[in-house]
Amino acid sequence: MGFNSSENSFTVSAATEKFLCDRLLDQNQPISERFRALFSLRNLRGPRPRSALIAATRDNSNLLAHEAAFALGQMQDSDAVPALEAVLNDLSLHPIVRHEAAEALGAIGSETNVPLLKKSLTSDPAQEVRETCELALSRIEEQKKVQNSDGESMVESSPFLSIDPAAPASCSSIDELREVLLDEEKSMYQRYSALFALRNHGGDKSITAIIDSLGAKSALLRHEVGYVLGQLQNKTASAALSMILKDINEHPMVRHEAAEALGSIADDQCVALLEEFAKDPEPIVSESCEVALSMLEFERSGKSFEYLFMQAPQAEEVSS
Repeated sequence: MGFNSSENSFTVSAATEKFLCDRLLDQNQPISERFRALFSLRNLRGPRPRSALIAATRDNSNLLAHEAAFALGQMQDSDAVPALEAVLNDLSLHPIVRHEAAEALGAIGSETNVPLLKKSLTSDPAQEVRETCELALSRIEEQKKVQNSDGESMVESSPFLSIDPAAPASCSSIDELREVLLDEEKSMYQRYSALFALRNHGGDKSITAIIDSLGAKSALLRHEVGYVLGQLQNKTASAALSMILKDINEHPMVRHEAAEALGSIADDQCVALLEEFAKDPEPIVSESCEVALSMLEFERSGKSFEYLFMQAPQAEEVSS
C-alpha cells in the first residue's frame, strides 16, 4: 500500500495538468515534491495524468514507482490495465512495485484481470507478489458475489476513503476477528478482511489485536498492518512501529509503512525517529521518511501537501 492522501475530484487547466505531470516525472526534483504532484494527479482523470502515472511506475525510485501503481488502482482506471500487467510481468522491477501492480489490478476488479493474476500467482519468484495475486483474485471473486443487478458493488465504502484489498469481515466479534487475523492457517483474504473489520471497529481492543499481528510471518500482511495503523493514527502503536522501522532485517515494504504510520502519529519521538532514518541506506525507507516529514511540515503550517491550490495555477475543486 501507499501513503494516505486525500480523495477529491478536480478540474484543472491544461497548464496545471502539464505542470503536475512534468513535476512528477522530473528526477531532479526532491522526492517529496514529486509525491506532492503524484497525490494531486491521483485526483484527476484523463489520458495525460494516466500516462504520467504509468511512466512513473518505471521510475528509478521504487517508492515513487510503487506509489504510482497504487494510485492507478485507487483511481480504478481500467485503461491502465495493460500497463499494470506489463509492470507485474517485468521481473526486473522491485517486488514492491510488482506487488502494487497486482494490488491495483485487484482494485480495478475486472474479470479480464484474472488470467494475468493467476499467471503471476504461480510464476512470480517473490512471495509478497504471489500473495498479492492471491488476494487480488479473491477480491475480484468476492466482488462478483456482492454486485447488484446493475453490476455495482454492494460493499460499503471504506470510512477511510480507500479502495481496500479486501472487504471487511461482517458479523464477527473483536475476539473472533483477532483470532482470524492471527491465524497463520487462514487465507490471506480472510486475514485482510479481519484486519479491515478491526480497523473499522476501532477502540483499544481492536488496536491491540492489530498491533499483535505485526508478528505475522507474511511480510505482505505486516506491511498492510502498518498501513492500517497509519490510517488509525493511534499513539498506542508508536512503540511497535518504531521497532519495525529500526529493524534493518525487516522487509523494506514493511519498514516503509511503519515510517508512513509514524508520520501520521507525529509525536516528538516519531518525528525524531523519522529524521534519523531519513539517512537509512535503503532508499525505500529513507525516501519514506523524507516524504512523511515533508507531509508533516505542510500539515503543521496549515497548508495542503498536494500541489493543487498551491503552486499550480487555476485549480478548481469539483464536488465529488
